Amino acid sequence: MVTTFRIPRFLQQYCSGVSELRLEGSTVRAVLEEVHRSHPALYQCICHETGAVRPHINLFVNNDFLHDRDGLETRLKAGDVVSVFQAVSGG
Repeated sequence: MVTTFRIPRFLQQYCSGVSELRLEGSTVRAVLEEVHRSHPALYQCICHETGAVRPHINLFVNNDFLHDRDGLETRLKAGDVVSVFQAVSGG
């Protein structure tokens, strides 16, 4: 199944300037593995070498925060959108 993987502007330099990738994968982890194969520099910005998502990166599946679902094991269906966001904090 094909999932849309949306990339924020600050990371587009690591994937030839595109804002979206169309990737195969049944879970978020599988989609990230596809990112690792096709765009290793982008993957390194999103995940540690252990495969965990970096703490300053937030992933959403459609409108749901990944941590509110099953984490990297969140199942995907055709047409789902995985979006990458940089965490923002301040006061």
